[in-house]
Amino acid sequence: MNPIVNLIADLISAVPSIAAIRRDIHAHPELCFEEIRTADLVAAKLTEWGIPVHRGMGKTGVVGVIQAGTSPRAIGLRADMDALPMQ
Repeated sequence: MNPIVNLIADLISAVPSIAAIRRDIHAHPELCFEEIRTADLVAAKLTEWGIPVHRGMGKTGVVGVIQAGTSPRAIGLRADMDALPMQ
């Protein structure tokens, strides 16, 4: 079976733990360029799931690379992980 399909199936079964990660990130908000804890958490989880990680883009950015075979085709997904300064 395709490794991407396997990865997606594994992630679907991990929905409860992914929801817990989301709740944890929201419980510990960090402002733009200060999201050290959040970046560490995201990088650790991607690594745990076997996804190669590149760090330090834009100071605290995290990039996970999921590749299928030898295809040069790519899809980029972007997500913010910083909080807004609200009282």
